[in-house]
Amino acid sequence: MSKETIIISAKGRSLGRLATEVALLLRGKNKPDFALNKPGDCVVVIENIKEVKITGRKFKEKTYTSHTGWPGGFKRVTMEQIASKKGLEEILRMAVSGMLPRNRLRKDHLKRLTFKN
Repeated sequence: MSKETIIISAKGRSLGRLATEVALLLRGKNKPDFALNKPGDCVVVIENIKEVKITGRKFKEKTYTSHTGWPGGFKRVTMEQIASKKGLEEILRMAVSGMLPRNRLRKDHLKRLTFKN
């Protein structure tokens, strides 16, 4: 079974709208043979991720939070810090991950998201 490759350009596109389109394609909801219990069969390639549009003051002010489970383990990091350490690819990957169902297929879906600059 060969996987279909879908190439999407992020140039001038809003981060959230791009993430919703990618999440739908990764799940396979654009196919007539969509099934909830099976991963989609396409690979999504994102081009020009450096030119994605982030509106307002989100780049400096949006925070991502996590907790280690230990006392004092509350971590807070901004979008700007993530972009400088891991790149804009990680921000889009986190946005798409939040739009996918939280089940066993999530890792399979995210493995088929790739980036090309």
